[in-house]
Amino acid sequence: MRLVIVSGLSGSGKSVALNMLEDLGWYCVDNIPAGLLNGFISHSVRRRSRIYERSAVGLDARNEPDEIASVPQMVRELRRSGIDCEIIYLHADESMLLRRYGETRRRHPLAREGIDLKEAIADELRLLEPITYSADLVIDTSHTSVHELREMIRARVEKRRSGRLSMMFESFGFKNGIPAGADFVFDARTLPNPYWDPALQPLTGRDAPVADFLAAQPAVQDMLTDIITFLERRIPLYQQNNRGYLTVAVGCTGGLHRSVYLVERLTAHFAKHHPDVVARHGSLRSSS
Repeated sequence: MRLVIVSGLSGSGKSVALNMLEDLGWYCVDNIPAGLLNGFISHSVRRRSRIYERSAVGLDARNEPDEIASVPQMVRELRRSGIDCEIIYLHADESMLLRRYGETRRRHPLAREGIDLKEAIADELRLLEPITYSADLVIDTSHTSVHELREMIRARVEKRRSGRLSMMFESFGFKNGIPAGADFVFDARTLPNPYWDPALQPLTGRDAPVADFLAAQPAVQDMLTDIITFLERRIPLYQQNNRGYLTVAVGCTGGLHRSVYLVERLTAHFAKHHPDVVARHGSLRSSS
């Protein structure tokens, strides 16, 4: 049995993720009380039905704090019993959550008399900390559309097989902040910048003229080699510790040229040896 626990901040896309898994044939239950999770697992295992072979449950902050705090230990026990269990946590920055709630006019689940939206979000962050710190995969949806989130769930969660490492290389711009879910972050801002060439400025690291410019820079190739060497030494450790996900972020100032080029090269290199490798370019989407 494979069980995915989907949690995260209200407004970050938890329902979208669960709906995608359901569309892909998973048995999904949303907003299950954390105290009933063991009962659900016992029922599912006892029935030995194909219906429950791939199950996903949604957990949010509308649980007692002690129930939420018990989830990490519960997951460890499920894994020891032979169940392939993982936690997916969805996150978005405060400004984006405020904007989304403003657009939908929905009420935050923790909002109540005397508590405004900012305070409710802060309370939710605090309550979900035990799940946040135990998450196998953190997805920052601050600049992610519904379609992109659905595709990420398909590419990283649905397609991952037990015992295999799902890798994502993500470019970003430091001016927009570091992605919340990155396991390793590399800074490309010291490299020669195509932005200062008027002919290259409107292009991206995916375009041949920019790629040719960066490929000709020794410092760029040195950094690419350094990152590859660093990761090749550490990936086996992730696999030995049964880690299911690895997210590597590479940033430059705007997230359009140097980081995009490096992510494209890294993705191409590791895809030769690992079946589950995807690339993501946050600033390309936000600038389009």
